[in-house]
Amino acid sequence: MLELLIIVVAFILLLLIIVWAHYLNQNRQKVKIDNSFRDETNVRLYHEHKAEIEKDFQQGSLDEESYEYIVAELEQSLLQDIQDNASEANLSVDKKSSLSIIWPATISLFIIIFSVALYSERGSMELIANTPKANGGHQALDEQQQMIVEIQKLKKTTEQQPNNSDAWYSLGQALVGIGEFDDALNAFDKVIEIDGEQADLFGAKAQASYYKNAQKITEEVQYFIDKALSLDAKDPSTNILLGMNNFINNNYQQAINYWQTVVDENRPTVNSDALKSAIVEAKNRLALTGGKVADNISSSGPQLSLHVRVSEEILTKLNQGEDKVVFIYAIPSDGGRMPLAAIKVQASDLPIDVVLNDQRAMTPAAKLSDAENVNVYAIISKSGGVGIKPGDFKAEITDVSVDTKEVIELVIDSLVEQLDN
Repeated sequence: MLELLIIVVAFILLLLIIVWAHYLNQNRQKVKIDNSFRDETNVRLYHEHKAEIEKDFQQGSLDEESYEYIVAELEQSLLQDIQDNASEANLSVDKKSSLSIIWPATISLFIIIFSVALYSERGSMELIANTPKANGGHQALDEQQQMIVEIQKLKKTTEQQPNNSDAWYSLGQALVGIGEFDDALNAFDKVIEIDGEQADLFGAKAQASYYKNAQKITEEVQYFIDKALSLDAKDPSTNILLGMNNFINNNYQQAINYWQTVVDENRPTVNSDALKSAIVEAKNRLALTGGKVADNISSSGPQLSLHVRVSEEILTKLNQGEDKVVFIYAIPSDGGRMPLAAIKVQASDLPIDVVLNDQRAMTPAAKLSDAENVNVYAIISKSGGVGIKPGDFKAEITDVSVDTKEVIELVIDSLVEQLDN
């Protein structure tokens, strides 16, 4: 600390010495201009000209009156030249004197004030004492500063290696950490462009969009969630996000279910101990609210991944009118009419990837895990109401096992003309 302060003070003193040395040296050089040589030259020229004039007068080239007039003019010119030389010498001395003590004093004051202001802006003695050593790296930086340094490194890496998907993914995660959510989404899109669609990438996008929208599951967030779960129903990042959202909304049982799904998978990239602690906290809060943990609910229940789209013919008809509601749901194949899982979207959202599971149950008494086989529907409702009615467009696949792992393709391509008896 003391060494740094001495260096700063010495630097300021050096600047002041330079300024004042120039001023003092200039004052020593202030001497009156010697114009005696010019005066001597003027006198010599005067005598030469006068001698020529006298010669012309003696030879009769000039009369007496012209001679006297020219001599008088010559003398007057000599006198004027001597006076001009004297004035010029005095003027030079005055010009030298105009560079007074004001200018070095002003510059010195500016140097001192600027140095004090800069010191006050950058920190006090304590800040100097805590300045990281040159060989100390970034250890003395706070977490936010370390993150910014890391982001700069990752940006440089992506510039030099634009196809480095690991660098792009790490950059996206780091940008989420400092709240740059739009840039984070762009980084994850770059990873998808390089490596293709993967559940964890859409899960990462869901998280970024979730925080961007003040921890609310918007349509965009839900789209990313559905896309991730359609690729991997047990994707850790997506299930952790869903658990967290339910937890902050006091839906502790649902949070437990989502987190337990991740714990049961026990994937190496997941901090299972932290999730187990979160599950314990959720159970404690559930108990405080008078609830009871539903241990009989399987957190790793069936997950039906669906890809829903509309045929070109139906799409042409839809484009001629207003946007319509789409109901996607599953009912028991054994004849029950109560949906075991359902989701509502808009026709403009199609095509879309969704997941039907116990978390999308209409009631705890009727869940997807209660059935072995289901009929799956996608209905574009003409009136906007639930159920299948004449004038609706539909897609239907019957007798689907709830344990199927394949993505189910639902193409809405038929018009409901009348209801089946």
